[in-house]
Amino acid sequence: MSSVPSTFRFLVAESETPDAREERRKSVGRSSGETYLDILLRLTPGAACDRIQPADAEAALPPGASLAGYDAVFLTGSPLHLYEETPETRRTIGFMRAVFAAGTPSFGSCAGLQVATVAAGGSVRPNARSPEAAFARRIAPTEAGRAHPLLAGRPAAYDAPAIHTDEVEALPPGSTLLAGNRVTAVQAAEIRFDGGLFWGVQYHPEIGLDEVAGALRRQADTLVEAGLARDREDVEAYARQVDALHREPGRRDLAWRLGLDEQVTDERLRLAEMRNFIEALARLGREGLLAVDR
Repeated sequence: MSSVPSTFRFLVAESETPDAREERRKSVGRSSGETYLDILLRLTPGAACDRIQPADAEAALPPGASLAGYDAVFLTGSPLHLYEETPETRRTIGFMRAVFAAGTPSFGSCAGLQVATVAAGGSVRPNARSPEAAFARRIAPTEAGRAHPLLAGRPAAYDAPAIHTDEVEALPPGSTLLAGNRVTAVQAAEIRFDGGLFWGVQYHPEIGLDEVAGALRRQADTLVEAGLARDREDVEAYARQVDALHREPGRRDLAWRLGLDEQVTDERLRLAEMRNFIEALARLGREGLLAVDR
């Protein structure tokens, strides 16, 4: 994997609830924030990375730290429903508004995009068509997306790991739609709000196929209820194939059976958006990235 050696200081914001974090650890051995930390340290050797759980009542930055003191904030996936009024969603949205106000560039996936959307005045809803489970198919960049550095290297249509039951209903003012597909209209976007900048995707470039399989198993009942599988055994059979491809990514028979290509099976290509965000930050600097024209 190519990397960007740096002395960046990054903050990972993990908005999973404590129960969701533990459930994910039991399933795949790590929380969403721990997955992000692992990827960031591989993409940016030497970076200093902190983690915060903004949905938690006692969440706090490390002593002496401020949001403005970080080079970037990364927002992970989460089972929170941002259209529900709960203490957890209020805290998470408030945290994201503070990130925008601090002028610290941010990146997020799945619920991260939804959090940034709601914080900046947009809206989120349950998926209007169907849950996207395992993979988002045939994602197509918009005209703006084809020219945007977030999607550099992505082809005219591509698949990506994804599992979500909510989606962006309306992007806030000051946003640019970068990609979508038949199931989910907003698959990638840039959001500018209150002096801050967010680049994000609805899918999960950060997760490997083992985590895709784990997510399928955790949400098996939801997938059956949505009509995507006849029963939990169907979900398990599919998850086993995904797991097998994770162990042997060169198996063309499994990739063919699952309808996947190197955009998913090649980790370097799969991580395109995270790498592009970090490389833009390295090339332009924090203030330069904020100043780039939409």
